Amino acid sequence: MRNTYFHLIEQSYYFPQEGFDLRDEYLTFQGISLKYLIEKYGTPFRFIYLPKIGEQIRKARNLFNRAIKRNNYKGSYNYCYCTKCNHFYHVVSEALKHGVNLETSSAYDIDIILNLYEEKKFDKDILIVHNGYKTDDYLKRILDLYNLGFTNCIIVFDSVNEIKRLEKHANDKVVKIGLRMAIDEQAQSAYYTSRLGIRHTEMMDFYYQYIKGNENVELIMLHFFVDSGIVDSLYYWGEFQKALNLYIELKKHCDTLDSFNLGGGFPIRNHLGFEYNYEYMIDEIVSNIKDTCSKTGIPDPHIFTEFGRYTVGESGAIIFEVLEQKQQNDTELWYIINNSLMNTIPDAWSIHEKFILLPINKWLNEYTRVNIGGISCDHSDYYNSEDLNQEVLLPKYSDDDSEPLYLGFFHTGAYQDSISGYGGIKHCLIPSPKHVIIDRDEKGNFIDYVYRNEQSAGEMFKILGYHQ
Repeated sequence: MRNTYFHLIEQSYYFPQEGFDLRDEYLTFQGISLKYLIEKYGTPFRFIYLPKIGEQIRKARNLFNRAIKRNNYKGSYNYCYCTKCNHFYHVVSEALKHGVNLETSSAYDIDIILNLYEEKKFDKDILIVHNGYKTDDYLKRILDLYNLGFTNCIIVFDSVNEIKRLEKHANDKVVKIGLRMAIDEQAQSAYYTSRLGIRHTEMMDFYYQYIKGNENVELIMLHFFVDSGIVDSLYYWGEFQKALNLYIELKKHCDTLDSFNLGGGFPIRNHLGFEYNYEYMIDEIVSNIKDTCSKTGIPDPHIFTEFGRYTVGESGAIIFEVLEQKQQNDTELWYIINNSLMNTIPDAWSIHEKFILLPINKWLNEYTRVNIGGISCDHSDYYNSEDLNQEVLLPKYSDDDSEPLYLGFFHTGAYQDSISGYGGIKHCLIPSPKHVIIDRDEKGNFIDYVYRNEQSAGEMFKILGYHQ
């Protein structure tokens, strides 16, 4: 029996699995024929499958609401989408269809809010959490929203100086605010305490000095965020409990405080062997808050989450063609793909993020260990280890094959375009690939169309100042 790639995957994981299957020996994604997309659009291309966004929102919301009911919890659950994760109009609009609140991180997000409001994507009572460093311009833009009648904007203070800047521009407005608690980083971090937020040991002093008795602000939220994510670890639960204890202490002195914001951090699948018990983690979060509040006689707070990567990450993918295979020595075989990995999947290059990597075709071929290289001239333009196996195994192929090998990186819907600078100048002037949107109509049929074609030389030269 040959050691085929299909046998490798079948024996290593549960396969087929959610989102991935084979049809006529070609990979499908969410039931979509990737062979059809390749034949229609060529490669490389990036696509986003919009219905997955709604699935993720419904999943988290249902699990939180079930946990709330199971624990007789009196507070509500509020799902916020982080616009910084993927700013595209079609992505934010899709999230808004499912009744999410929004989270912003800079002054420029306010323009997105106003644009979407003008298109009647939401009403003025939408709840918006404003995170990020509060420059004077950012604060002024948030106050502009208040002037327009957006009364559910919550300004989360990241430092003690931000309230001083707010008072400079507030003009006797009563503004809803939150406080972000700085977390202690994990032991292997390059620094001990996050630069974001106010130290928990300084929070009560800050409250008494600047907030208690201040008629311009109404404290309603305590916020914290653990960068390593919401995971079942001593570290996460330690920071969680520290924040919860701080909420309890603040609540004893502040009647208006009623919301506990967990920030973001739900993981997404980055390999076929991914396991994460969302239901267990959510139930632990809700039950821990409930138990602590019951013991201290504090009302159950409203729970907020700010999910970005979790919301859109699993909706995206990018498809490449292998241009050439190069055997550089006895053990190192390279598959060269038709774009730059540094440009199209910058998370993999900059912070060593891993994604689900699968071939689209040739599943019945034998497999081999390979390195994947981009076409830029940079030494770092490669991908050669997956999160689970610490190596890349892909089908072998012959240069004489009538059909090239196609590869897909899946669950790339978060941050890639933001980090790489969509439509801007890329390393070696390698263009941004074609961008395809996939949706379903009212009958459940697939709809696919080009959002933007591959970036042209003229578009790049215009940015660089060359005259055409």
